[in-house]
Amino acid sequence: MHHSIIRLRSNHSIFFAVMIMVLALILFSCTTPGVLVEIKPLTDPVPGKNPDRIILNLTEDPATSMAVTWRTDSTVMKAVAQILPVQPEPQIPSETVLISAKTERYVNAYKDEPPISACHHSIIFKDLSPSSKYMYRVGDGNTWSEWFHFKTAGRGTKKFSFIYFGDVQNNIKSVWSRVIRESFATDPNAGFMVYAGDLINRTGRDLEWGEWFHGGGFIHAMIPSAMTPGNHEYTGDMTLDPHWRPQFTLPDNGPQGLKETCFFVDYENLRLISLDSDMINESEWAAKAQELWLDSVLTHHPMKWTAVMLHHPFYSTKPNRDNVELRTIFGPILEKHSVDLVLQGHDHGYGRGMEKIPSFINPDTTTNTMFVVSVSGAKMYDVSEDRWMTRRAVDTQLFQIITIEKDTLNFKAYTATGELYDAFDMVKQSDSKKRLINRIPKVAERLTRKQ
Repeated sequence: MHHSIIRLRSNHSIFFAVMIMVLALILFSCTTPGVLVEIKPLTDPVPGKNPDRIILNLTEDPATSMAVTWRTDSTVMKAVAQILPVQPEPQIPSETVLISAKTERYVNAYKDEPPISACHHSIIFKDLSPSSKYMYRVGDGNTWSEWFHFKTAGRGTKKFSFIYFGDVQNNIKSVWSRVIRESFATDPNAGFMVYAGDLINRTGRDLEWGEWFHGGGFIHAMIPSAMTPGNHEYTGDMTLDPHWRPQFTLPDNGPQGLKETCFFVDYENLRLISLDSDMINESEWAAKAQELWLDSVLTHHPMKWTAVMLHHPFYSTKPNRDNVELRTIFGPILEKHSVDLVLQGHDHGYGRGMEKIPSFINPDTTTNTMFVVSVSGAKMYDVSEDRWMTRRAVDTQLFQIITIEKDTLNFKAYTATGELYDAFDMVKQSDSKKRLINRIPKVAERLTRKQ
């Protein structure tokens, strides 16, 4: 009996070995002799009738309006949404109206990956009430998303917070996803999120955008975002990623020719401004247009606080990088209008400073603007020892939570594990001056890279 079992197991082993060889021969016979075939992943997910990639975006006035964009396959040419004030009961009133969406068909073909045909749908919900919570869903009238909640901004009197991410770019699904989810766990009631460019790595690659939306998941559908493009959202000939405008609905209040990349948002008592720094670097007309526009929108606004987001930093954290022209053209404008905070990416490290930076207008004094560079994704660079930085970090994924209440701005930078790494308060005083209070935790600076 013992020998029979051994013989039976041996026969099974021979059988499976033969089957594996047969399958290998079949696969080999279907290809060119002597050539190994690389099986490329399909875009995940391929669009269907169910709405996916649902994202809220800030409008110019998020106290009374909110933008939503989503994707389906190309057969859904008519899309709609429903919205109403949040309610505890599950029954939706029958009189809830259908709001028609703007639909744009889009075919994406990235190199030799399978082309993706999709429809992007967008709606701006209008006539909303400030400081109010709403529920909404999107679909085609038959196939619907789940219901999502969001809250509108107030009228400049409420305490609020927002989340700031530096470059995402690489290992988006595997490594970056944890950062946005940790930020949500840390501040689930954040008013909005901002991205300082390089959301993906390869311009026009739908697979990477799929990973970015997967990482954010329902968070993007509940907390509105504003994003500024980085150099990885542009091609070498300065063409914006064709996904950008179909999949985001951002304010159209910037200079002519820079639709939805250069814009401003008024949220509570903050004016948030996006500059398209890649176009500043590569185009003389775009640089001049943004220079004049920035001075104008900073001159005529009633908000107590101002923040500018752009991709390329005024002061670099990476050794041997220096954006002199950016500082020369835009630095004096920031200082003239006492901009409070500049949020940047590009250098794949962390650094922030204000106290040691000379004034753009009077070099004998220091600037009154805080400059921050951060990174949320996996790609990391070395960080220099430039004296402008009060706090810096190497090889560290971070997210930042900025809270504003009346005369105080509180800034906190957290690692991907939720550990507080850096913090400061900026207080506006009655004489229009700012008092900076460093609240750096007793955590050693991370200045060594793991190779």
